[in-house]
Amino acid sequence: MAKTWKDKDISLDPLKDQTIAVIGYGIQGDAQSNNMKDSGLNIIVGLKKGGNSWKKAESDGHKVMSVSDACKKADIIHVLLPDMIQSEVYKSEIGPNLSKGKALSFSHAAAIHWKWIDAPKDIDIIMVAPKGPGSKVRETYLENFGTPSIVAVHQDFTGKAWDRTLGIAKAIGSARAGLIQTTFKEEVETDWFGEQADLCGGAASMIQASFETLVEAGYQPEIAYFEVLHELKLIVDMIQRYGINGMWRRVSETARYGGLTRGPMVITSESKDNMKKVLKMIQDGTFNKEWIDEYQKHGKDSFDKYMKETEAHQIEKVGKQMRKMMWPDSTE
Repeated sequence: MAKTWKDKDISLDPLKDQTIAVIGYGIQGDAQSNNMKDSGLNIIVGLKKGGNSWKKAESDGHKVMSVSDACKKADIIHVLLPDMIQSEVYKSEIGPNLSKGKALSFSHAAAIHWKWIDAPKDIDIIMVAPKGPGSKVRETYLENFGTPSIVAVHQDFTGKAWDRTLGIAKAIGSARAGLIQTTFKEEVETDWFGEQADLCGGAASMIQASFETLVEAGYQPEIAYFEVLHELKLIVDMIQRYGINGMWRRVSETARYGGLTRGPMVITSESKDNMKKVLKMIQDGTFNKEWIDEYQKHGKDSFDKYMKETEAHQIEKVGKQMRKMMWPDSTE
């Protein structure tokens, strides 16, 4: 059974005399910085000079400085940059300003696990990974609750790495919901697998294939959209709140019987074998190498051809019309 913590188990006292530099002010950087500041911690934000986020962070009440200067001043450097630029920024601005006893902190373990960053031995290396987007991390904090996090210590040089890890998790509100201990290896491999096989890749492919099946059989695209995409959120919300069996108890008897008997016809043993192949490619570094090579060649254009194919799909064209009907003031 994994080790867990709740808010009452953790004290912020070990962080009261620490300066935490949050590097990056994207969705997670924004949320986590503001939550930690509101929890009474000493936060500075390190950003690229002249970047779009500088004024935003200042307007939110943060002391903002260059990444190099922030790293010099900080006891804990919390890196919330996009994965693919972490190595470059580390080499140029973070690494040269690391000194004995500091902590290098992340919300995703890829840079350390895959050795994109070769950190020194005389620092702590820690992770607090909220299991939700930054908008939810901030929203739930302001509701006096939180988004759960998984936490790990990769290197405990000072003997205080766990105090630092748990303190950050408490300060961003995650301990209110609950913390679960993991490892850097487990976080990376399960996170990437979930994205590829289930949450993003698997779910999107299943939705498109279901839509195509109905439309090719002569059903109206608008009706197919409602049935295979729009209503999916209702089911996912029930599964998240009540579990899979709880969902079965809350749908109609026809849906329950049909789903229980036909679901295994759609997601077959062959599907699971392919999931195992996906996982193996993550575990053995195949996907990491492919992704790094692709990004080095094409940068953010690496996924453009796939995005264009998705954008051209009929379900997207129909979906835009349907969403405009339901939410006329929304912009995409």
